[in-house]
Amino acid sequence: MKTIRKCFILLTLLLVVFPLGAQAFLDVEGGVAFAGYNDVRIPSDIGTAFSLSEETPSSLISVLRIRGGYTFLDRHTVSILIAPLTVQGSGKIGKDVTFQDKTFLEGSDVSSTYRFDSYRMTYRWTFLKRDSLNLGIGLTAKIRSADIALMSDSGYAHRDNLGVVPLINFRAEWFFDDNLGVLLDGDALASPYGRAEDVNLALLYQYSPETVFRVGYRILEGGSDGGGDVYTFALFHYLTAGIQFTF
Repeated sequence: MKTIRKCFILLTLLLVVFPLGAQAFLDVEGGVAFAGYNDVRIPSDIGTAFSLSEETPSSLISVLRIRGGYTFLDRHTVSILIAPLTVQGSGKIGKDVTFQDKTFLEGSDVSSTYRFDSYRMTYRWTFLKRDSLNLGIGLTAKIRSADIALMSDSGYAHRDNLGVVPLINFRAEWFFDDNLGVLLDGDALASPYGRAEDVNLALLYQYSPETVFRVGYRILEGGSDGGGDVYTFALFHYLTAGIQFTF
């Protein structure tokens, strides 16, 4: 966590000292999420494959995401995203589960915590800019801080992970009316070791030139197969509302 704080203090300073003439923005998004699936096997070679979402189901998850940044020279955007996610569930497991060399017996009452916090810095170039249509493409550096934990009366085990992942960023914004539009944006990339997709589809309402509201659906999906280390893949559905202020 100290590494994350140092990185984002530096990135925040980079955003504060933005170029002359740049236009700053702040975007806040909140809502609820629920798991489509959440499959785990740790270690991936000898651990038990099980589903956190089925064995330890959770209720709806409150979510909050904050993005700040600026656009300079009309077409170049730099931003920072903070997107925490913590899911807590509980249930009676239907089989023996070996997780991080700890065995949880069939029929045990088990609580779980799944944390997947995402911190991202993005650069995007708007290659098409029209009165009603903007299309952009860019790169995102994602810092992933994750932790999976199981706990029962017989013991506790967890596995944490901190890593940096490169992603492709994209954004398509189309205003089909003076004040109404559609937004499709996100970060995504796949490799032989895993994949990550965070994609948002939203309806926009431009309240003023400086303020845009939106409601939408977001999908967060991906994971990794570490080849003997960690196997974890999850899918979350988000129902969200957001607001972006331009300064």
